[in-house]
Amino acid sequence: MVIPVHNEQTDLEPCVRRLHTYLATHFPYPFHITIADNASTDGTLETARRLDAELAEVSSVHLPQKGRGRALRAVWSASSAPVLAYMDVDLSTDLAALLPLVAPLISGHSDLAIGTRLSRGSRVVRGTKRQLISVGYNLLLRGTLAARFSDAQCGFKAIRAEVAGRLLPLVEDTGWFFDTELLVLAERSGLRIHEVPVDWVDDPDSRVDIVATAVADLKGIARLGRALLTGALPVADLRRQLGRRALEPLTPGVPVGLPRQLARFAVIGVASTLAYVLLFAVLRGAVGAQPANLIALLATAVANTAANRRLTFGVTGRDGVGRHQAQGLVVFTLGLALTSGGLAVLHAVTAAPARLLEIGVLVLANLAATVLRFLLLRGWVFRAGRTAR
Repeated sequence: MVIPVHNEQTDLEPCVRRLHTYLATHFPYPFHITIADNASTDGTLETARRLDAELAEVSSVHLPQKGRGRALRAVWSASSAPVLAYMDVDLSTDLAALLPLVAPLISGHSDLAIGTRLSRGSRVVRGTKRQLISVGYNLLLRGTLAARFSDAQCGFKAIRAEVAGRLLPLVEDTGWFFDTELLVLAERSGLRIHEVPVDWVDDPDSRVDIVATAVADLKGIARLGRALLTGALPVADLRRQLGRRALEPLTPGVPVGLPRQLARFAVIGVASTLAYVLLFAVLRGAVGAQPANLIALLATAVANTAANRRLTFGVTGRDGVGRHQAQGLVVFTLGLALTSGGLAVLHAVTAAPARLLEIGVLVLANLAATVLRFLLLRGWVFRAGRTAR
């Protein structure tokens, strides 16, 4: 268990003693606590060394530079423990969550474990401002990096040592974004992340600079997203080395991952349809029905192919982008035929149809085109074997 600290001479000793007592009396496994001092300028280091000398299960490490990520990387990399963990020095998390955190890692069921303050089973006492920031940040991760874990920044995490050995060399951040980067890499590598609802009481004396941390996190998201899109991170290799074996389908004829692909495709499809309808409504009065349909469908088709390539079918990197978009345009042509045909039939039946009726026909035709689009994207454009080649 690593306790990263910077200028925490007041809280360090009582918190470490409380943690040590709890582990010694309630925890069924051997443990070791390492205090990682990050360039403290007060009496933190002296306190850490005194606890090191007094308690057999406590040691201290001094790093000349600040950074929680830097501290975790240094201590975890040097540890011989099979399970590595960390928690904040303020012990905001109820210690009763420690055993549920590490037990799935010890059993081999999961690869990482995180405490979450954002699940229904969590009980949290914290200010509205911090709660909104936390929720907003995790929603941002879901929207930009397609993250599925619920709470990236809770200072209560654990990881199996062999997994850490593979992931840590690829994590660039040395500060607060370290957690997020590690979790995203793990998730993209096919590893299982176990979430533990925690009881959390916020520390009113928190030293975190919210503005500076938010800016650093945004930069980290942009850097990590760019690395994933360009293929700079060897996620495919990690998945082969660390990922769990592929599941066999329970129902013959139903491919593994189909429900998740359908859900993501549906979300992208709804967003594309809304964008399409909005563009058509804006352009209809200026250029006419058919040109407005062509422009709106073409613009949303390009964006739709790119989004499905990355989010629905998990294809990253630049290889094959041109071919995928070209094939996507073929699929677009079929969609155009459906929607344009629907418009043509409507205008043949009614010379001057109401705008609402016109849009309704287009939406129905677009839904039919969407079903066709999914079948062609999955079976032709992003077919697993072709994508691997």
